[in-house]
Amino acid sequence: MFAAENGLKGDPRLQAISDAIRVVPHFPKPGIMFQDITTLLLDHKAFKDTVDIFVDRYRDMDISVVAGVEARGFMFGPSIALAIGAKFVPLRKPRKLPGEVIAETYDLEYGSDRLEMHVGAVQPGERVIVIDDLVATGGTLSAAIRLLERVGAQVVECACVIGLREVKGQRRLNGKPLYILVEPREIDGCY
Repeated sequence: MFAAENGLKGDPRLQAISDAIRVVPHFPKPGIMFQDITTLLLDHKAFKDTVDIFVDRYRDMDISVVAGVEARGFMFGPSIALAIGAKFVPLRKPRKLPGEVIAETYDLEYGSDRLEMHVGAVQPGERVIVIDDLVATGGTLSAAIRLLERVGAQVVECACVIGLREVKGQRRLNGKPLYILVEPREIDGCY
């Protein structure tokens, strides 16, 4: 669900967040309209508003873990976790975490990738939200859900700053709700 459809319709913060995200045409390859959140991070007010909207949503949901997907989920997750009194758990790409890990492999358009998490970072029954910057196909978030559920966590919701309205069934991922702040901005008639 989009934030504007869930009580934030007309909230000027959403427009400011959208405006702070730079669109880079044809990056990293032709035809891709890259949604660059680094410019959002440079705008103190828009960055704070982004975190505040997520905090307001999750503050009273008894969340014990904020799981951030590498790498851009790391930019929002720790601030949200601190504000709601939860721990932050990084979900990393392969071979980035020292020590024993549990992993979940997932398919990409061309090939596969893997998310890893430290063994023992999340306990059975803990209530988790998964945060990332953008959802396109939902593959990475679905892998994150599977990884967390394998250790007995209860994934409450996935949250992204940006999401495509037409993403394949992304209002729910693996049966879990998806909360999105803004849609990608259009540049010259393209997304």
